[in-house]
Amino acid sequence: MVLDKMPQLKIGDLVLEKPIIQGGMGVGISLSGLASAVANAGGLGVISYVALGLLEQESKMKYREANIVRLRREIRTAKQKTNGVVGLNIMVAMSDYNELLKTAVEEEVDIVFLGAGLPLRFPKGYTVDKIKKIKTHFAPIVSSGRAAQIVFQYWEKSFGRIPEAVVVEGPKAGGHLGFKKDQIDNPDFKLENIVPDVIEVIASFEKRLGKKIPVIAAGGIFTGADILKFLELGASGVQMATRFVATDECDASDLFKQAYVQCKEEDIEIIESPVGLPGRAIRNSFIEEVKAGEQKPFQCSWKCLKTCDYRTTPYCIADALAYAQKGELLKGFTFAGSNAFKVDKIIPVQTLMDTLESEFRNAQKVKPKSRVALEA
Repeated sequence: MVLDKMPQLKIGDLVLEKPIIQGGMGVGISLSGLASAVANAGGLGVISYVALGLLEQESKMKYREANIVRLRREIRTAKQKTNGVVGLNIMVAMSDYNELLKTAVEEEVDIVFLGAGLPLRFPKGYTVDKIKKIKTHFAPIVSSGRAAQIVFQYWEKSFGRIPEAVVVEGPKAGGHLGFKKDQIDNPDFKLENIVPDVIEVIASFEKRLGKKIPVIAAGGIFTGADILKFLELGASGVQMATRFVATDECDASDLFKQAYVQCKEEDIEIIESPVGLPGRAIRNSFIEEVKAGEQKPFQCSWKCLKTCDYRTTPYCIADALAYAQKGELLKGFTFAGSNAFKVDKIIPVQTLMDTLESEFRNAQKVKPKSRVALEA
């Protein structure tokens, strides 16, 4: 028997009509435009705060200050455009992590996704009492059951609360990856293999604390059939990013979106990022020039990432991504997931969500046992 529609996703007191979270994409790819459109379509729209100050180049503010000003504006604009659920993606490795987290809490963002490092601290002055009363929900992004165990154990012991959800991101994601280069194609690290490990870890907290903690699968999820597969594996929902780039409401330039539409499978490759992590991107002349040893002169604006040594790096990753967002692809490049080559056109967010719903239903017809699995 086929479900008429995808199941809801509940995260604490937040209720999504569809179990779909749009992944946060910087620099400036997922802002209030995309996030509010996804929220209006029944999913969870996510703003990425990464290097927003670079999009304020006409401003006389310093970049760190501009980051906060632009972030507040994007959050407030998204809230004005939707009554749905809006989240924020924050990278723990950023040098202004504390200021950004404080801003998210002050603006009462529905949920903050914490990635690029283990989120084991709150800003100075956040007592256990204060942390317990924060209205914003939290979801760490992890790549293993062990990482989930560390985060949830630490939060319970140190903060008197645990995150309301957890995202498990596999090696097929776009952008910076939480895996070593030799792990990316290793079957042991496939998303299908690490999701059950995280579910097992989280189940012990659920049982002891008597509450539901949804596990969200992410990285390489592209179709409604993929969504069904991970729900059957025990995930409560999925996070998708790549497919949302090719939408009318995505905040990137048309030239950025066209890079997805025009790329082929062989164009998608793993690069060595200046910040010391592997990343997945669409090959272009900028990437080829850097691989050939060309230096791209730049002036470091504010040392955004702790792991970046601006004195020795061949280019500024933030600048490169900001140029790409504006369509200046000779000066930068586009991060993308492993399935970006499957994108063939740009469509409205609502059309994409309807398509995913249809694909989900059709996948159930092929596997009739799905309803039983989802209801169990």
